Amino acid sequence: MNKTKYRITNQPLTVDIEHLSAMLSCGNATARKIGEQAKAKIIIGRRVLYSVEKIKKYLSCLEE
Repeated sequence: MNKTKYRITNQPLTVDIEHLSAMLSCGNATARKIGEQAKAKIIIGRRVLYSVEKIKKYLSCLEE
């Protein structure tokens, strides 16, 4: 199986759980919970990614 290559970008469309938890400054379990509540979870094969745009919209709705 090929290893996933990570490329550095300033504005990613999707992130994995490690990058999502780093963006939110929280643990993996909390980041996973926020991603599911925001309906930002994208499954491609065995890979689970989260939409950054949906996460941002969800968090902006929470702060209002």
